[in-house]
Amino acid sequence: MADPGMSVTPYWELTFDADGDVDGPERDRLRAGVTDRGVRDLIVFAHGWNNDRSGATALYRDFFAPFPGLAPRARIGYVGVVWPSMRFCDEPIGDLPRSVAAAAAQAAPGPALDKDTRRALLAAFPDRVTVLDRLARLLDEQPAGDEGLAEFGRLVRLLAEPGQGAPEVADVPDEDRPALFRGDPVAACAELADALAGLGTAEGFTLPNPWDGAKELLRQATYYTMKRRAGTVGEHGLGPVLGRLAAAAPGVRVHLVGHSFGGRLVSFALRGLPSGVRAVKSVTLLQGAFSHYAFAARLPHDRDRAGALGDRQKRIDGPLVCCYSRFDSALATFYPLASRCADDDRSVGGLALGRMLGDRWGAMGHDGVQGVPGTGALDLAAALRGPLPASGCVNVDVAAVVRRGGAPSGAHSDIVHPELARLVLAAGRIA
Repeated sequence: MADPGMSVTPYWELTFDADGDVDGPERDRLRAGVTDRGVRDLIVFAHGWNNDRSGATALYRDFFAPFPGLAPRARIGYVGVVWPSMRFCDEPIGDLPRSVAAAAAQAAPGPALDKDTRRALLAAFPDRVTVLDRLARLLDEQPAGDEGLAEFGRLVRLLAEPGQGAPEVADVPDEDRPALFRGDPVAACAELADALAGLGTAEGFTLPNPWDGAKELLRQATYYTMKRRAGTVGEHGLGPVLGRLAAAAPGVRVHLVGHSFGGRLVSFALRGLPSGVRAVKSVTLLQGAFSHYAFAARLPHDRDRAGALGDRQKRIDGPLVCCYSRFDSALATFYPLASRCADDDRSVGGLALGRMLGDRWGAMGHDGVQGVPGTGALDLAAALRGPLPASGCVNVDVAAVVRRGGAPSGAHSDIVHPELARLVLAAGRIA
């Protein structure tokens, strides 16, 4: 068991590395503990972008806090998944207190990287120290002309390029290699700077600074890597761990919860479940940062192809509940920027907000599961009145509570609410 400050018990953590390898002693403690403690329902929560264990643990402590009072007779166990994700420090984290690191990042001059973001990048890309040092120096100096931007773009490509044998990152076909990392890097920086200015995320009323676009290009490369990593940890890490747990404790009912990229992680765990395992009784996605077509067996724009998780919701012995909010500006704007197809001939700067919301690059957390026949649709009040569907996908509009937050993340991390805890219990039919 971990963290004596946790507000619920029994609580365990499962730590995975970037390749999905789990901490063995933690895995073994969980496997023995669920039997020793008589756990009937095990809630497994995976965080999204985050820079350290303490931030993830704080999220789990706050989110799990209402559960004992909401289901006092249930025999619930709690698991916090810790995996190596990365967040730029100028992105706020919802209801968590404003950190010194975030304040320093937002006070940094222009597009320069603050020291905490540099440290987080080094942790996320430990084999790219020289590249990261040079990128940071270029952002500090912002040399005039195209030569510096071209060098910056080439270096960012080194970060975004997957290693040999790396799994795909696409949720839908053609999404695997975004045009941002394939075309002219100078043009990409200029277009991103235009997009930032148009979306109101760059301060002032002067002409867009291409180095603002360069910093966004680096952010997108980090996003791209974390998205790939979430799928790897889910499929090759969490899925097999759950399979072994089901064999050791066949009576335990597992309920997966994922926020942001953590939603992608727990969804890809369904792809990694051993054949025949039916231990997963519900999946709840909180502002999922992956394609709304990921579960489609037939894509609306390409009927011969499927999403990366086409029909994988059938591996759940219960419902897949997808929470979404129109106030999630991070998913409404930056997710389509990151995920646009390499063959899409629209410029980044020309992506109007209204067109992004309904196009094929939308995210789960902005408008819910798409392209899956029979998907239900409820608002939060109706979902809590219940009952929820016994199986299949259901979209729940949680804008009544997921609505706060500052730029650039908007309401994306505004997920610590007792109503959402009740929704997890309802999805899992935990009395």
